[in-house]
Amino acid sequence: MLENPRSPRVRAVAKLTKRSAREETGLFLLEGPQAAREVLAHRADTLVELFATPSGLERHPDIRDLARTADVEVVFTTEAVLDAMADTVTPQGIVAVARQSPTSVRDVFAGAPRLVAICEEVRDPGNLGTIIRAADAAGADAVVLTGRTVDPYNPKVVRATTGSLFHLPVAVGVELATVIELARGAHLRVIAADVGGSDFLEARPLLAEPTAWLFGNEARGLDEDSLALADIALRLPIYGSAESLNLATAASVCLYESAFAQREAAPRA
Repeated sequence: MLENPRSPRVRAVAKLTKRSAREETGLFLLEGPQAAREVLAHRADTLVELFATPSGLERHPDIRDLARTADVEVVFTTEAVLDAMADTVTPQGIVAVARQSPTSVRDVFAGAPRLVAICEEVRDPGNLGTIIRAADAAGADAVVLTGRTVDPYNPKVVRATTGSLFHLPVAVGVELATVIELARGAHLRVIAADVGGSDFLEARPLLAEPTAWLFGNEARGLDEDSLALADIALRLPIYGSAESLNLATAASVCLYESAFAQREAAPRA
């Protein structure tokens, strides 16, 4: 059992809350039973270490069973050790370390996708995590993050995805112009979500076609150069008195509208 919160092994895990350590090692931190459950069920090949307090594993016997099936050793720790490793105040008795496994952006578009989310300079970890989660829920084929977007392996992003990070391809660190070129080469229409765009409802028939949604910065949106790369810009209508929609909320609506339209247009078996 690991008992010393100041041991080199514990400190190495704790450092993964910093981007520099994640970039240096190619690893990232997972906190809580949900994250551990999802990585064990969907990407156990990326799991490097799994830590748990005895009481934490007792509360979540399914994680013990998943670890056994995946032939992953559980390293027991004290509560103090787990607290020293984690970014959160309450890691709920389980922490893990996994290898980063981003998908090549070329592989994303080589697979004839029909729905992709592109994030340009999305800076808030909670927003990015929620967009990845919404893309997963809407059945999107992938999420692509430009180099100006927050690190998807930031602990706050990972928590906000609630496991969706392990469910669909996520490409990182590419230039927006390259992403747009690849999207067009894969016959996707690039639609920018922008408050200055055309009325969403008027262009709704377009959503049945293969689509790459482009989402921008929370405060500034997309700059003129980025907007110029898109085929069309659309705005969601505001029927009430709200000043605007949160980025992640707007992205969720856009992705689901595309998912609805594409499924309605798909030939029935």
